[in-house]
Amino acid sequence: MTQPATFNIEKGFWNSGVNDIAGVDEVGRGAWAGPVVAAAVIFPKKVKIPEDLFDSKSISPRRREYLSKVIYKHAKSIGIGSIDVAEINKRGIGSATHKAFREAIKSLSSVPESILVDAFYIKHLRKSIQRPIKKGDSICASIAAASIVAKVYRDRLMKKLSSKYPVYRFAKNKGYGTAYHMSAIAAYHFTDIHRVSFNLSYLIQ
Repeated sequence: MTQPATFNIEKGFWNSGVNDIAGVDEVGRGAWAGPVVAAAVIFPKKVKIPEDLFDSKSISPRRREYLSKVIYKHAKSIGIGSIDVAEINKRGIGSATHKAFREAIKSLSSVPESILVDAFYIKHLRKSIQRPIKKGDSICASIAAASIVAKVYRDRLMKKLSSKYPVYRFAKNKGYGTAYHMSAIAAYHFTDIHRVSFNLSYLIQ
C-alpha cells in the first residue's frame, strides 16, 4: 500500500532554523496539448495537516479536489506558474517547464529560504537554496502538495478548453496522448493548443 508523504524533510530544515520552505512540482510536461503548470507551496512551521498527502497521480480526481482545498486552507503561501502552448512550441518543453517553476516560486507571497523540488535542479535559480529529492512527490509533503495543487489547477484549465474543442475530449484526457486523442488528431488535425514542437505530424499522415 502506498505510504503518505511526510514532513520529515521539512522538519529537518525547521529544526535548523529555516522557516520558509517551498515544495515545487509540475504537471502536464508530457501532454500533447495545453499548458505546463507548476505549483509552489510553503507551509507554516510545524503545520499539522488533518489529511494524508500523496502524489497527485496516485489519488482520484475527487480526492485531489478535496485535498487542494485542505492545502489552500493550511498553506502559508501558494504560487502558480503556467506556460501556454505558444511558448512551449517556441522554447521547447524543457525550458518551458523550468520557467513554470520559476514563475510559481516568484508568485509566492513569501520568498522561500529553501526549495524542495522533485528530482532535479531548477535552471536559473541558485543551486545553494535548492534540494532535489528523488521521488519527492511521493515522500515529501510539500512537494506532494504542490503536485496536487498544480494538477487540480491544470485539470480545470483543460476542462474549460474541452468546451472550446469538444471533439478532443480534453476534459477526459487532459491533453495526454490517449488512443482517442490520437484518433481525434488524425480526423480533425491540430488546434492552436496542440504542441506542434512535439513532432506529432505522424498522427495525421
